[in-house]
This record gives sequence, structure tokens and C-alpha cells, in this order.
Amino acid sequence: MNNRSGRRLRVLYLAFYFPPSRASGVYRARATANHLAEKDWDVTVCAAPLDFLYDVIGSVDEGLSETVDPRIRVERPSLNQYSWQQDLRSFSRLRRTFPLMARRLYEFGQEKVFPERYASWARASVARALKLHAKKRFDVVIATGNPFASFGAAWLFNRLTGVPYVMDYRDSWTLDLFTDEPAFPDRHIAWKWEKRALERASAAVFVNEALRGWHAERYPDVADRMMVVPNGWDADVIPPAAAPDADQEPVSAERAPQPLKFAYLGTLTGKQPVEEMADAFKIARRHPELADAELQIHGHLGFFKNSPQALLQRLGLDDAARERGEEDTGLRYCGPVSKTEVGKVYEDADVLVFLAGGGKYVTSGKIFEYMAFGHPIVSVHAPGIAAQDVLEGYPLWFNANSLDVDALASSMVAAGKAARDLGPEQRESARRHADIYTREAVLVPFEERLREIVGRPAAE
Repeated sequence: MNNRSGRRLRVLYLAFYFPPSRASGVYRARATANHLAEKDWDVTVCAAPLDFLYDVIGSVDEGLSETVDPRIRVERPSLNQYSWQQDLRSFSRLRRTFPLMARRLYEFGQEKVFPERYASWARASVARALKLHAKKRFDVVIATGNPFASFGAAWLFNRLTGVPYVMDYRDSWTLDLFTDEPAFPDRHIAWKWEKRALERASAAVFVNEALRGWHAERYPDVADRMMVVPNGWDADVIPPAAAPDADQEPVSAERAPQPLKFAYLGTLTGKQPVEEMADAFKIARRHPELADAELQIHGHLGFFKNSPQALLQRLGLDDAARERGEEDTGLRYCGPVSKTEVGKVYEDADVLVFLAGGGKYVTSGKIFEYMAFGHPIVSVHAPGIAAQDVLEGYPLWFNANSLDVDALASSMVAAGKAARDLGPEQRESARRHADIYTREAVLVPFEERLREIVGRPAAE
């Protein structure tokens, strides 16, 4: 992909959450950067400083870093950690000497300059990018949010250099995805910034049509520059499941079947219907088909150091529940799993539980991985979320379309029965549906759009 001068096209990717971060959006950023490098783009990523990932939020997956294409250059501009600092020894001289003044300056920046505590990273990213641009110019900028300071950085870099930029909404800035309501009051500065950034953007990308439509209605003047690039599953770290053995012997009448293994894999958060999932599974286990079944929960409990205890309590797996001698519910917390090891978890499961929070604009990235393994999938989420558009057509989807625990339990029982009877043809049909959503497939139109923006279409 060389231009007329023989120089590789060069992209600046503003992605705060990038490996070894394990934030939910990191997989889209990793896949996008790797895809562009594979297509011979010269990729430079501006990402979060490592001390923030390790020391402040403690949210890392070092194995994920090994999956980043070695041709990608990663820069880590600084971040003012004012709002996260707890140790007086880490305070700046200004904050130690004049704490009230320091607070007022910080609040002024949030209220009048840019409404996000990552704004200092955005400014530092622009400063770093300008130095790199002076040595070898960038052709296009991609900014992914959250944090949405990346959009502000792309806007500012464009104003200073004229380099076009694309806004990738892997999350929504001004729409609360858990209430389906605006995230800010009408006169909040965030609206002004979003409008300003969209007006100058060469394209705006959304993870589903529902989000694209909401933004197109609010910003009709730039609707023709909006497109959908869904999430997908990463074949490089999650290879498709091995084809079932057609000659495998069925379970004989003399041999009792093994207890079914249900699995949830992903970061558990307080925004998900955790109690409904746990209560429904307790009810489902009363059915003979699910006798002694387990629901194994794999992944991190929340994104922050203090999250696990509250989530264990909601699951009934905390120390207090054990001390009370409560009955075995079949729920098991199995701990974190590296992205490079999740394939085994999926393959070992009989049924996958798709637990998701939020409303109609939510498409969880995990659902694409779930489908790739061809197992029965049970939905545990509010009805009408955008993920249902992806699941339509998946032949092993069991959806109560409700958060009523009895309805959810019935879906779990039905999925368990389907897992018992699952044949190789059914599983192969399910996997074919997932092939539509490989990262390679979903990113092709995006890369073509970038080439249109920089004036180097695919034919060249």
C-alpha cells in the first residue's frame, strides 16, 4: 500500500486502552492496529502510560501484549493522575503547597476546557504526535473512545496539521448505554465538543446500527459520514473450534452422562444482571437434565482493585455465604483467563451464558467469540439489546427475552437439553454463522474507507 512516492501510508492511532490493558475495548483496538499493519500501513499507537495500568487500576493482561504485531510502534504519553492519587507523596509540588488552588485549576479544566480526566493524556499525545509528524508525516488519524479525550486530540491535531481523522465510537460519549438516556444535561460542554469533533471528522464509526442511528438523528449534517464497523472475534488468538468427531460414540443407556458445564467468560461488572443469572441457575439445577450442573465464571471481577468482593457477594460466593453454610448453588468462580487461553474455556463448555448489561444500544464483544465455538448460547440480558441483531440466525440461541428468573431458568434447561443432543451438523451450522464476524471480515470495509480518505483506493 505505497503512495506515489513509494512511502508506506502512515496512521496515528489514539487508543488509550491498548495491550497490556485488559479493558473491554482493548480487543477492538488491538485487532484494528494489527489489521492495518498486516495491510502494510505504518502504525503508531498512542496508549496509556504503563504506571497507570499497573499501579493505579491494576488492570493488565501481559499475554495480550504478545499478540500485538511487532511492526506497530507504541508511544505512551503522560497522564495527570490527579483524580486517582491517594498517596500524598505522589502529589505535585503545587498540590502539596496550595491544595485548594490545585483543585480549582483541575476543576476549571474539567468544566471549561475538556470534560474528562484523561484530557492531559490527549494534550500529551498531540505534543508527541507533532514531533513524530515533523520527522515523517501521518496520513490519517484514528481516535477510539473511550476515553473520549482521544476525539479531542484528533480534532486538535487536525487543526494544527490538516491531517484527516476518523472517530471510532466503540462506546458512546453522550448517550448512557445503561439507561438509553443522554449522559449529560443539554448545556454541558461535552455536547459542544462532540459536535465540534464530528463536524471536522472524515468519518465516524459505530459498533452497531442502533448507535449509528441515534447519532445520525442528533447530528444530521454529518450522517453521511457515519458507518457501522461491528466488533468481531479474533481468529489469531481464538482459533475456531475443532470440528466435532462424527464417529464419536453416543452416551449409552448404561453409562450416566457427565454433569453439564455452563460457562460465562468475560469481565463481570456491577452493570450486569448478576443476581438474575445466579438465581435462574439455581432454579434450573432442580431439573433432572441439569442435575449437578455447574456454571463456571471465568474472567476478572470488575475493572478495579476494589471490585471483586462486591461481585462475589452478589453471586453468593463470598466468605460470609460460605460461613452461613448455604447450599451448593453450582456456581464456581474460576478466576481470570488470558486472551490467549480462552479458546480452551470455550471448547470445554457445554453451554455458554451470554450475560450483558445495558439497553437497546449494547452489543457486547464477547458474543462474537461465543458464536465461534458452536455451542448453545443462553441470553441473560434485558430484551431488545443490539446484540440480538447479531444473534439472529444463530441456530443454537436460547433467549427468554426477559430477565424473569423463571423464564431464564427455562432457557437454561432448554439449552442444556440441546447440548446433550448436539450433533456435528448442528455445531458446524452454528459456526458458519459466526464466520461472518471474524475481525478480518468486519475490518475490510473500514480499511477501504481509510484508503478513500487518504486518496489511495484499493486498486493502487
